[in-house]
Amino acid sequence: MLTKKQLELLEFIHTRVQKDGVPPSFDEMKEALNLRSKSGIHRLITALEERGFIRRLAHKARALEIVKLPEAMEKKGFSPRVVEGGAPAPAPAQPAASQPVSSAEVIDLPMMGRIAAGTPIEAISEVEHHVSVPGQMLSGKGAHYALEVKGDSMIEAGINNGDIVVIRETSTAENGDIVVALVEGYEATLKRFRRRGNMIALEAANPAYETRVLPEGQVTVQGRLVGLIRTY
Repeated sequence: MLTKKQLELLEFIHTRVQKDGVPPSFDEMKEALNLRSKSGIHRLITALEERGFIRRLAHKARALEIVKLPEAMEKKGFSPRVVEGGAPAPAPAQPAASQPVSSAEVIDLPMMGRIAAGTPIEAISEVEHHVSVPGQMLSGKGAHYALEVKGDSMIEAGINNGDIVVIRETSTAENGDIVVALVEGYEATLKRFRRRGNMIALEAANPAYETRVLPEGQVTVQGRLVGLIRTY
């Protein structure tokens, strides 16, 4: 099931392709969805790709293939096609360690950019470089990735500005977990997760920051903290 923003973007791309034969630019997508930056568009495109609605073609950064549409849109008529144009889309990242690894192994994880431990900032969806971590730091069978912490809202949980956090991809969380939370589809933050009925509380670990309480539909869990790397 698509979120409102994901559906809006898919409909916008499809309409423009049918009308003009080329997709809208990232700036046009941003304006159409009333987002503040193109990072939100990158996130939405990645989500649509993960759900099988679009595909970014290898070695063609400007090419998108619409694979399928939701049933309501299909009734209007649809045939898959490859379109080129618009701003280059980042190649989809391949988070590492989707299989169990030995604790003695050293694993290279993609560094996906910065995550806010403070006021939410836009997470960078492109792989900047890789960072090596011991296999014992990885948890479960899911894919993992790394993020650099920006801010001091989690200092009482031992997470400082400039630390590298290791995240296991998951869309679920238990109360008390420290998670990467996507707020309203494009702003990402690192906070402690609490469910309060139909609301989600994102708690800081610093008394200088207030707890944010949001409707559950505005918060998407992107992963759970499993490790931390600090350079002195």
